[in-house]
Formats: sequence, C-alpha cells, structure tokens
Amino acid sequence: MGLSIGQVAERTGLSVHALRFYEKEGILAHQVHRGPGGRRVYTQQDIDWLKMCIMLRMSGMPVPEIRRYTDLVRQGDGNELQRLDILKEHQERVAQQMVQLQECMDLITRKVGIYQDYVNSIAARAVGQ
Repeated sequence: MGLSIGQVAERTGLSVHALRFYEKEGILAHQVHRGPGGRRVYTQQDIDWLKMCIMLRMSGMPVPEIRRYTDLVRQGDGNELQRLDILKEHQERVAQQMVQLQECMDLITRKVGIYQDYVNSIAARAVGQ
C-alpha cells in the first residue's frame, strides 16, 4: 500500500517541505516512486528510514553525514565497516552531549531549588504576618 506525502508527513512529524528537502538532499535510502500524475508514493520502509534519519538529526548528526551514511546503504553490502565507523563516531558525540546536558540539568536543578526555597520562605513569612 502506497502512502501520499501528506500521510508520510503526518506519520513522521515532518512537514511536506522537509520531506521534499530530504528527498532532494539524497537522504532517503531508496528513490521515491511516483504514481499516476507524478505524485510521490511512499512505503512503510521509507517511513522507517525517515524515522531513523529524524532520530539521527535530532541527536545532532549533520545532514551531510546522514547523506554519507545513506549513500553507503544504497551501495549495498561490503561497506559495513564504514557505516559502523559513522555510527560509532556519532554515538561518541551523543554520549559527550549527554554528559554536558546532565551538567546543565544539575545546574538548573540547583538554581530551581534555590529559588523555590526563597519563594517558599517569602510565602511562609507572608502567611505568618
């Protein structure tokens, strides 16, 4: 069963414009088929691939890097080591980001606690008056 670009946008959370951009940039693993009238017809496999690309993008992988990975997948067997290298490098970058984000969260949590204690003490004094 084929899906329209609107249906794919709804299922992936991407805009129609973003889907066209991804196709133009060579991010899709397979060429999108065209139905009667030249309309794009997507498959579940296309949606699954897009969801993976969305996750890679959300985690900070640049579009050119996703395109490089996609190109390797399109080439087929024999380049798995290169694909692994791309993913391992990205995994390391994400791990570093997670450490930095945890440090940010710790700071924010401390600041929220300080302000919460202050606001609570003001409220307690106001009730006591």
